[in-house]
Amino acid sequence: MAGQQPEGQRYPIVLTRDLVKYYGSGENLVRAIDHTSLDLQRGEFTAIVGRSGSGKSTLLHMLGGLDRPDSGKVLIEGQDISCLKDEELARFRRRKIGFIFQDYNLVPSLNVWENIVLPIGLDGKKADKEFVSSIVERIGIQDKLRALPNTLSGGQQQRVAIARALAARPAIILADEPTGNLDSKTELEVIALLKSCVNDYCQTLVVITHDETIAQMADRILIIEDGKVVSE
Repeated sequence: MAGQQPEGQRYPIVLTRDLVKYYGSGENLVRAIDHTSLDLQRGEFTAIVGRSGSGKSTLLHMLGGLDRPDSGKVLIEGQDISCLKDEELARFRRRKIGFIFQDYNLVPSLNVWENIVLPIGLDGKKADKEFVSSIVERIGIQDKLRALPNTLSGGQQQRVAIARALAARPAIILADEPTGNLDSKTELEVIALLKSCVNDYCQTLVVITHDETIAQMADRILIIEDGKVVSE
Protein backbone atom coordinates (compact mmCIF):
# COMPACT_ATOMS: atom_id res chain seq x y z
CA MET A 1 0.00 0.00 0.00
CA ALA A 2 1.08 3.57 -0.64
CA GLY A 3 1.56 4.44 3.01
CA GLN A 4 3.84 1.46 3.57
CA GLN A 5 6.43 2.43 0.98
CA PRO A 6 9.41 4.76 1.45
CA GLU A 7 8.57 8.32 0.41
CA GLY A 8 9.33 9.01 -3.25
CA GLN A 9 9.90 5.36 -4.17
CA ARG A 10 8.17 4.25 -7.34
CA TYR A 11 6.49 0.87 -7.62
CA PRO A 12 3.60 -0.49 -9.70
CA ILE A 13 0.33 0.92 -8.41
CA VAL A 14 -1.76 -0.08 -11.44
CA LEU A 15 -1.36 -3.35 -13.33
CA THR A 16 -3.35 -4.65 -16.26
CA ARG A 17 -3.00 -8.24 -17.37
CA ASP A 18 -4.23 -9.47 -20.76
CA LEU A 19 -6.99 -6.87 -20.80
CA VAL A 20 -9.67 -7.34 -23.48
CA LYS A 21 -12.68 -5.22 -24.47
CA TYR A 22 -14.48 -5.87 -27.77
CA TYR A 23 -17.58 -4.25 -29.23
CA GLY A 24 -19.85 -5.69 -31.91
CA SER A 25 -19.33 -9.00 -33.69
CA GLY A 26 -18.41 -10.52 -37.05
CA GLU A 27 -17.47 -7.92 -39.65
CA ASN A 28 -18.43 -5.17 -37.19
CA LEU A 29 -16.13 -6.40 -34.41
CA VAL A 30 -14.10 -3.60 -32.85
CA ARG A 31 -11.10 -4.61 -30.75
CA ALA A 32 -11.10 -1.56 -28.49
CA ILE A 33 -8.62 -3.15 -26.06
CA ASP A 34 -6.85 -6.21 -27.38
CA HIS A 35 -4.86 -8.28 -24.85
CA THR A 36 -3.07 -5.32 -23.28
CA SER A 37 -0.79 -5.59 -20.25
CA LEU A 38 0.96 -2.64 -18.64
CA ASP A 39 2.32 -1.37 -15.33
CA LEU A 40 1.90 2.18 -14.05
CA GLN A 41 4.25 3.42 -11.35
CA ARG A 42 3.33 5.31 -8.21
CA GLY A 43 4.25 8.98 -8.47
CA GLU A 44 4.67 8.85 -12.24
CA PHE A 45 3.10 11.03 -14.94
CA THR A 46 2.19 8.80 -17.90
CA ALA A 47 0.83 10.13 -21.19
CA ILE A 48 -1.14 7.74 -23.41
CA VAL A 49 -1.20 8.83 -27.05
CA GLY A 50 -2.70 7.42 -30.22
CA ARG A 51 -5.00 8.16 -33.11
CA SER A 52 -8.73 8.66 -32.72
CA GLY A 53 -10.32 5.23 -32.23
CA SER A 54 -7.09 3.58 -31.11
CA GLY A 55 -8.54 2.63 -27.72
CA LYS A 56 -7.10 5.40 -25.52
CA SER A 57 -10.32 6.40 -23.79
CA THR A 58 -11.51 2.80 -23.45
CA LEU A 59 -8.25 1.93 -21.72
CA LEU A 60 -8.59 4.89 -19.36
CA HIS A 61 -12.16 3.87 -18.51
CA MET A 62 -10.92 0.35 -17.73
CA LEU A 63 -8.17 1.70 -15.48
CA GLY A 64 -10.72 3.81 -13.61
CA GLY A 65 -13.38 1.14 -13.29
CA LEU A 66 -15.84 3.15 -15.41
CA ASP A 67 -16.16 0.17 -17.76
CA ARG A 68 -15.56 -3.53 -17.22
CA PRO A 69 -13.29 -5.70 -19.37
CA ASP A 70 -14.54 -8.74 -21.25
CA SER A 71 -11.56 -10.60 -19.81
CA GLY A 72 -8.27 -9.89 -18.08
CA LYS A 73 -7.53 -7.97 -14.91
CA VAL A 74 -7.07 -4.44 -13.65
CA LEU A 75 -5.29 -4.34 -10.30
CA ILE A 76 -4.96 -1.13 -8.27
CA GLU A 77 -2.78 -1.42 -5.17
CA GLY A 78 -3.23 -5.18 -5.47
CA GLN A 79 -7.05 -5.06 -5.67
CA ASP A 80 -8.58 -6.65 -8.78
CA ILE A 81 -11.27 -4.03 -9.43
CA SER A 82 -12.85 -6.06 -12.23
CA CYS A 83 -14.09 -8.51 -9.57
CA LEU A 84 -15.83 -5.88 -7.43
CA LYS A 85 -19.59 -5.54 -7.36
CA ASP A 86 -21.01 -2.26 -8.68
CA GLU A 87 -21.48 -0.70 -5.24
CA GLU A 88 -18.02 -1.78 -4.09
CA LEU A 89 -16.49 -0.47 -7.29
CA ALA A 90 -18.20 2.91 -6.93
CA ARG A 91 -16.85 3.21 -3.38
CA PHE A 92 -13.36 2.19 -4.51
CA ARG A 93 -13.39 4.80 -7.28
CA ARG A 94 -14.42 7.59 -4.90
CA ARG A 95 -11.59 6.75 -2.51
CA LYS A 96 -8.74 5.83 -4.84
CA ILE A 97 -9.27 7.54 -8.18
CA GLY A 98 -9.77 11.14 -9.28
CA PHE A 99 -11.17 11.84 -12.76
CA ILE A 100 -10.70 14.88 -14.97
CA PHE A 101 -12.64 15.04 -18.23
CA GLN A 102 -12.54 17.36 -21.22
CA ASP A 103 -16.05 18.67 -20.54
CA TYR A 104 -15.30 19.29 -16.82
CA ASN A 105 -18.48 17.51 -15.54
CA LEU A 106 -19.26 20.25 -13.01
CA VAL A 107 -22.75 20.43 -11.47
CA PRO A 108 -24.21 23.72 -12.77
CA SER A 109 -26.42 24.36 -9.72
CA LEU A 110 -23.53 24.04 -7.25
CA ASN A 111 -20.91 26.71 -6.63
CA VAL A 112 -17.18 26.08 -6.98
CA TRP A 113 -16.58 24.95 -3.39
CA GLU A 114 -19.61 22.63 -3.45
CA ASN A 115 -18.43 21.07 -6.70
CA ILE A 116 -14.97 20.47 -5.29
CA VAL A 117 -16.13 18.70 -2.12
CA LEU A 118 -19.11 16.87 -3.69
CA PRO A 119 -17.34 13.47 -4.17
CA ILE A 120 -16.17 13.55 -0.55
CA GLY A 121 -19.72 14.11 0.67
CA LEU A 122 -21.01 11.30 -1.55
CA ASP A 123 -18.62 9.00 0.27
CA GLY A 124 -20.19 10.01 3.59
CA LYS A 125 -17.15 11.97 4.75
CA LYS A 126 -16.42 15.54 5.70
CA ALA A 127 -13.95 17.51 3.64
CA ASP A 128 -10.62 18.45 5.19
CA LYS A 129 -11.18 22.18 4.79
CA GLU A 130 -7.56 23.10 5.43
CA PHE A 131 -6.30 20.64 2.81
CA VAL A 132 -8.93 21.59 0.23
CA SER A 133 -8.26 25.28 0.85
CA SER A 134 -4.54 24.70 0.23
CA ILE A 135 -5.37 23.08 -3.12
CA VAL A 136 -7.74 25.91 -4.04
CA GLU A 137 -5.08 28.50 -3.24
CA ARG A 138 -2.42 26.55 -5.12
CA ILE A 139 -4.66 26.33 -8.18
CA GLY A 140 -5.58 30.00 -7.97
CA ILE A 141 -9.37 29.92 -7.69
CA GLN A 142 -9.73 31.09 -4.07
CA ASP A 143 -11.68 34.15 -5.19
CA LYS A 144 -14.20 32.02 -7.16
CA LEU A 145 -15.48 29.67 -4.45
CA ARG A 146 -19.03 31.07 -4.43
CA ALA A 147 -19.27 31.39 -8.21
CA LEU A 148 -21.39 29.07 -10.34
CA PRO A 149 -19.65 27.14 -13.14
CA ASN A 150 -21.39 29.06 -15.95
CA THR A 151 -19.76 32.30 -14.77
CA LEU A 152 -16.24 30.85 -15.16
CA SER A 153 -13.91 30.67 -18.15
CA GLY A 154 -12.91 27.29 -19.57
CA GLY A 155 -9.55 27.46 -17.83
CA GLN A 156 -11.17 28.28 -14.50
CA GLN A 157 -13.65 25.42 -14.86
CA GLN A 158 -10.81 23.03 -15.59
CA ARG A 159 -9.02 24.24 -12.46
CA VAL A 160 -12.17 23.46 -10.46
CA ALA A 161 -12.22 19.97 -11.97
CA ILE A 162 -8.57 19.49 -10.98
CA ALA A 163 -9.25 20.66 -7.43
CA ARG A 164 -12.19 18.25 -7.22
CA ALA A 165 -10.00 15.37 -8.42
CA LEU A 166 -7.31 16.17 -5.85
CA ALA A 167 -9.53 17.00 -2.86
CA ALA A 168 -10.21 13.42 -1.76
CA ARG A 169 -6.46 12.61 -1.89
CA PRO A 170 -6.83 9.77 -4.40
CA ALA A 171 -3.85 7.60 -5.26
CA ILE A 172 -4.46 8.01 -8.99
CA ILE A 173 -5.59 10.88 -11.23
CA LEU A 174 -6.98 9.89 -14.64
CA ALA A 175 -7.45 12.68 -17.19
CA ASP A 176 -9.10 12.21 -20.60
CA GLU A 177 -8.08 15.01 -23.01
CA PRO A 178 -8.28 17.46 -20.07
CA THR A 179 -7.20 20.50 -22.08
CA GLY A 180 -9.07 19.87 -25.32
CA ASN A 181 -11.31 22.94 -24.86
CA LEU A 182 -8.53 25.33 -23.82
CA ASP A 183 -6.24 27.67 -25.73
CA SER A 184 -2.60 26.64 -25.99
CA LYS A 185 -1.33 28.99 -23.26
CA THR A 186 -3.97 27.91 -20.73
CA GLU A 187 -3.47 24.28 -21.78
CA LEU A 188 0.21 24.31 -20.82
CA GLU A 189 -0.53 26.16 -17.56
CA VAL A 190 -3.13 23.56 -16.57
CA ILE A 191 -0.89 20.57 -17.33
CA ALA A 192 2.08 22.15 -15.51
CA LEU A 193 -0.18 22.87 -12.54
CA LEU A 194 -1.58 19.33 -12.53
CA LYS A 195 1.91 17.84 -12.80
CA SER A 196 3.25 19.91 -9.90
CA CYS A 197 0.24 19.06 -7.71
CA VAL A 198 0.51 15.31 -8.21
CA ASN A 199 4.25 15.50 -7.57
CA ASP A 200 3.67 17.36 -4.31
CA TYR A 201 0.94 14.95 -3.19
CA CYS A 202 2.80 11.84 -4.45
CA GLN A 203 0.00 10.74 -6.75
CA THR A 204 0.00 8.89 -10.06
CA LEU A 205 -1.15 10.84 -13.11
CA VAL A 206 -2.36 9.29 -16.37
CA VAL A 207 -3.32 11.65 -19.20
CA ILE A 208 -4.93 10.75 -22.53
CA THR A 209 -3.81 13.30 -25.10
CA HIS A 210 -3.28 13.85 -28.80
CA ASP A 211 -1.03 16.84 -28.10
CA GLU A 212 2.67 16.12 -28.55
CA THR A 213 3.67 19.10 -26.36
CA ILE A 214 1.68 17.74 -23.42
CA ALA A 215 3.02 14.23 -23.98
CA GLN A 216 6.59 15.52 -23.81
CA MET A 217 5.89 16.91 -20.31
CA ALA A 218 5.22 13.37 -19.04
CA ASP A 219 7.71 11.05 -17.36
CA ARG A 220 6.63 8.29 -19.71
CA ILE A 221 4.74 8.05 -23.01
CA LEU A 222 2.70 5.00 -24.05
CA ILE A 223 1.60 4.73 -27.69
CA ILE A 224 -1.56 2.73 -28.36
CA GLU A 225 -2.69 1.37 -31.72
CA ASP A 226 -5.72 -0.83 -32.41
CA GLY A 227 -6.20 -1.52 -28.72
CA LYS A 228 -2.59 -2.51 -28.04
CA VAL A 229 0.23 -0.61 -26.37
CA VAL A 230 2.85 -0.81 -29.12
CA SER A 231 5.74 1.25 -27.76
CA GLU A 232 7.02 3.59 -25.06
